[in-house]
Amino acid sequence: MTDAQASAANQWSLELDDERIAWLRFDQPGQSANSLSQSAMEELEAQLREVERLMPAGLVVTSGKSGFIAGADVREFGRVTSPDEALPYVRAAHAILDRLERLTMPTVAAINGYCLGGGLELALACRYRVCADDPRLALGLPEVMLGIHPGFGGTVRLPRLVGVTAAMDMMLTGRNVRPAKALQLGLVDRVVPAGRLHDAARELVTGMPRVARPPLRDRLLALAPLRGVVAGKIEQQVQRRARRDHYPAPYAIIDLWRRHGADPRQAYEAEARSVAQLVCTPTSRSLVRLFFLQERLKSLGGENVPKQGRIHVVGAGVMGGDIATWCVLKGFEVTLQDRDEALVQPALERARGSFAKRARGAGDAERWQERLRIDVEGREIPQADLVIEAIIESTEAKRELYSRIEPRLKPGAVLATNTSSIALENLASVMANPGRLVGLHFFNPVAQMPLVEVVRSSTTDAETYARALAFARGIDKLPLPCRSAPGFLVNRVLMPYLTEAMIVAREGVPLASIDRAAVD
Repeated sequence: MTDAQASAANQWSLELDDERIAWLRFDQPGQSANSLSQSAMEELEAQLREVERLMPAGLVVTSGKSGFIAGADVREFGRVTSPDEALPYVRAAHAILDRLERLTMPTVAAINGYCLGGGLELALACRYRVCADDPRLALGLPEVMLGIHPGFGGTVRLPRLVGVTAAMDMMLTGRNVRPAKALQLGLVDRVVPAGRLHDAARELVTGMPRVARPPLRDRLLALAPLRGVVAGKIEQQVQRRARRDHYPAPYAIIDLWRRHGADPRQAYEAEARSVAQLVCTPTSRSLVRLFFLQERLKSLGGENVPKQGRIHVVGAGVMGGDIATWCVLKGFEVTLQDRDEALVQPALERARGSFAKRARGAGDAERWQERLRIDVEGREIPQADLVIEAIIESTEAKRELYSRIEPRLKPGAVLATNTSSIALENLASVMANPGRLVGLHFFNPVAQMPLVEVVRSSTTDAETYARALAFARGIDKLPLPCRSAPGFLVNRVLMPYLTEAMIVAREGVPLASIDRAAVD
């Protein structure tokens, strides 16, 4: 890129190349990811005014990070105290992206990595979108997971681009889509190798292909006479998964579309008022708090998170078998041991079903199956980086097992127990080196529950504990640090609720009333 004008902005930089294509680059100093904070949006507006003055042949929005834009700055949510305070900020964001959309020259979002929330909403305000062909790249509108809905125009622009069916699926679930799926939906115009991203953006500017439209079926469904019927059916599906009083955001998305469709004349203002209300609800406050707690847990894995290695699981029951299956899916070589092969077979059958369900490409299920092997005699224990014990909750049985396993562990290998209740000090008392025992308490069902309690006893050494935390992150779980105390953490929180339920039941409160109170 040559001879260009560069702005003095801290977060955005604007350059013109020899073909008079403007390249607007977002790169927030000191941050690992770009987010659309209030200051970033204000700088974006100033840059768009400069684009209007320069009148280039086209505009390409790019990122200086490994991802495109992670979304709005969630940290700013907590600073909003009322809907009246939130509304002007949302309206200002609308005006900025409307300015981008109204530019007369071709505009392209060159998406090099994750493009989420407000980042995707910014991309939707461009005429074209091109993304790198990277299976890790994700595009999505996950706002519903924070108790809100898209607030930078996404509830209007997404249905207008891809149709109500695909748009509702993305917004109501918060699920991301990968490049191939995004191309199929019409969410992006091209998917190209990462090295060709800027060339492809240039080609879209100069070629100006026709803008895609949603399928005819979706255009018909968006007509006012049908919207009420369609919205009612979508709402019925949502009601099976979440109550309006618990999670108002999905219902607000449906209500917006039912009333306005993708008509920008009224829908943008309705979206702004709706999201300003939602961001101040107890649901959103709690989910934002949960988001930051999850981010804290993710950071506990450190920098050396393993993505491959050898795992040996002892105990092929539901927990042991499902732990083994999950580790295989996350890239590890796993051997599974029990008293005889007949006890391991049910776990292998469940694993085959899981592999078949999750396979996305030819041969995926077979490759995963090859990485999960029966090892009744425990021959692979000396090669394992981590041995996970998941047998019955018996102190004596676990101690007897450890006395046989420990002498066979290779130097540096970690021994972990999936116990949910037994103090680690009692289990480690038979070990020559009790420092290598740690707790890895998974929850059932393993594939769905994100937390793993990583339990440290008074004898667990620091290196073992650090490796256990890193392993939990290596299999995409959230490591929850716990002391070796009764109930660890989750059951320690749960038991008072269960105890109180038993007490009020004994006092004569109807069981149905107790259930309703628990659900509420």
